[in-house]
Amino acid sequence: MRGTIRQDITLGQPDFGFVIHDQFHDFFLRRMTDPSQPLRERDVDPDPVAQFAKWFDQAASAGVSQPEAVALATATTDGAPSVRMVLVKRADHDGFVFFTNYESRKGGELAANPRAALLFHWEPFGRQVRIEGPVVRTTREESEAYAHSRARGSQLSAAASPQSAVVERREILEERVAALDQQHAGTEVRVPDHWGGFRLDPETFEFWQHRDNRLHDRLRYRRGPGGGWQIERLAP
Repeated sequence: MRGTIRQDITLGQPDFGFVIHDQFHDFFLRRMTDPSQPLRERDVDPDPVAQFAKWFDQAASAGVSQPEAVALATATTDGAPSVRMVLVKRADHDGFVFFTNYESRKGGELAANPRAALLFHWEPFGRQVRIEGPVVRTTREESEAYAHSRARGSQLSAAASPQSAVVERREILEERVAALDQQHAGTEVRVPDHWGGFRLDPETFEFWQHRDNRLHDRLRYRRGPGGGWQIERLAP
């Protein structure tokens, strides 16, 4: 799948309020979507992974910024949810893979409650894809292979940061990165045991297509009794 290897970035959140009017929103969507072309059951691939790849490649080819960015929802064992943006680094019939610190909040929630939901949103196309299923850790070999493919600065930051822990000031993190860089000068950065990947094995997919009259198209794939995929239309 194209466009699946990119470096991590952090997007700031503005501290002011704003309103997006429907007229502007619809105008933006019309740049890349044709409301006369609905999402029909007969037009989609019977394999949801292949259908996802088609939509993903269209978004990547059109220059959508970070099409692999996805909202990842997890929950505690008593049902308290949390959500954050991550980057999916692999998507195929084996599952959807992302990487993180296993000691972070999401890592702890996935260890205690190993199920998750993903939401891709490609706004210029008016499309969303929801994916839900159980989650397992990737192999150590897979985690190390991806970690060592990253820029050295990203490797150092991942190894040095106690993700989700409270820190008194930023300088503490910068000092840890500098010390680790010096410790591994001229050598490969060791991947910590608490850092690696998770693989979500989809049980359901939902493909959502915007329509100007808000009668949006929603097609859900779910496993049937024999293990094959069944396609259902959901009301918007």
